[in-house]
Amino acid sequence: MRNRPLHQLLEAFTTDAAMQLSADTAGGAEVPFEVIEEPGARAPLYCYRPLTGAFIRERLGLLGALPTYAPAARAVTLLDGVDGYLREQGEQRIPTEPRERADAALRTFLGTVFAERSDFGFDPLRFDTAYEELERALYDGRCMTTVIAPLLGVALDHGITELALGDGLSLVPGQALEDAPSDAVWGDGEEPNVLAVLTVSEEGAIRSPVSIARMRFRRVLTALRLFERGGYALGPVAWARLDAGAWRTVSLGGSGRPRFVTFISADQEDELRAFCNLIARRTPTGGELAWALARFEMGCERLAPFEALTDYLLALRALLEPEGPASGRLAQRLAAICAQPAARTALAERTAHAISLERAVIAGLAPAEPGVDALVDELAEHLRALIRDVLCGHLEVDLRGVADSLLAEAAAAPV
Repeated sequence: MRNRPLHQLLEAFTTDAAMQLSADTAGGAEVPFEVIEEPGARAPLYCYRPLTGAFIRERLGLLGALPTYAPAARAVTLLDGVDGYLREQGEQRIPTEPRERADAALRTFLGTVFAERSDFGFDPLRFDTAYEELERALYDGRCMTTVIAPLLGVALDHGITELALGDGLSLVPGQALEDAPSDAVWGDGEEPNVLAVLTVSEEGAIRSPVSIARMRFRRVLTALRLFERGGYALGPVAWARLDAGAWRTVSLGGSGRPRFVTFISADQEDELRAFCNLIARRTPTGGELAWALARFEMGCERLAPFEALTDYLLALRALLEPEGPASGRLAQRLAAICAQPAARTALAERTAHAISLERAVIAGLAPAEPGVDALVDELAEHLRALIRDVLCGHLEVDLRGVADSLLAEAAAAPV
C-alpha cells in the first residue's frame, strides 16, 4: 500500500456507501439485471447478471451526501493518474473538470468493489482487490516518497480524519496514520500529535522530496500563524520513507515551542484549506511586507512573549514608520488602522508604552511590571491582522498611506 491516507478515506466511504445501498435494497429498491448466455454448453444456458454499476449511478445523489464522500472526493481530486484508472476500467468519457473526474473515479471504484452483486455488505477482500487496481493504475512506474512531521500547538476536530490542503499535502491526526513512528505520533501530552503529511512522486519532483516538504510545511506553519492566534510549531524531526519502506529521520530545524493548543473545528476545515492555498499563492518574496512577515514569524518562535517585542516593533516600523523611529508616528498610525475612533487614543498609548519597554528587552532584561506579556501579545495580534488583511486584499499594501489618510479624515472631522 503506497497511499495509506487514501486507503483509509476510500475504506470509510465504501463502508458508508455499503450501508446506504443495503438500506435502499432493504427498503424495496431493486438492482436491475441483464440476461446473458453462458458459452460452452450444447443447449443455450442463460444467467442473470446484476447491473450494479447502473444501480450505483442512479444513487449518486444519496452517496454524495454521505459525510465520508467529500473527503474521499477531495483526496482523489489531488491525484495524478486518475484518467488512466478510468480508461483501464472501461470509461468511455473522461471528465475534464477535476471534481467531475473524482466523482467518476469514486463511482467506478464502488462499481468495482460491488461488481455483479445484488447485496452490498462490505467485503474487505473485494475492497482490497479494487484498491490494489486503483494504486496500480496511479503509481506503477513511480516512486512515492512520504514525509511526515508533527505539527505542534494544533488539534483537529475528532470528525476530521484528513484535512487535505492540495498537491499531496494534508494534516492528519496522528492516530489515523496507522504505521507512523510512535515518536512522531506521541509527544509530551496525552493526545496524539497532528501530523503534516506530504506525498511526492519522484517522477514529477524537480527537487528532493524532503526539501519540498520543508518548504511546504513551513508554508502551512505561516498560514496557521496568520489564520488564528496560536502557539504553533513544527517538531524538529521529520520522518521520510520511499513507497512502503522503512521510515528514516530527517532534520527540520527549530520553529519555536508551542505555548498552547489551538482547536480547529470541523466547521473551519474548508476555511482553513482555502486560507492555506491563498497564503501559498500570495506569500511575498521581497519588499517591506515580506520582511515584516519574517520578523512576525521570528517573534512567534521566541520562547517568552516579551522576547518577541523587538521583532514585532521592527515589523510594524517596516509597514507603518518608514521614516524611522525618531518620527514617533508608529503608535498613532497603528491605532488609526486597528482601532475605532473612540479607542484610538488608548491603543496609541499602549503602543507607546510597548515602545518604551524595548530598551529593557534589548538589554536582556525582563520588564518587572505586570501585564507585559499581554501587551506584547496584543501588539502581535495587531501585526498579524495587518499582514493577513494585506495578503487577503482587504487592505492596501501602502499601510502608511492608509493610516495617514484615516488620521487626516479624523483631523478634518467637525468636533
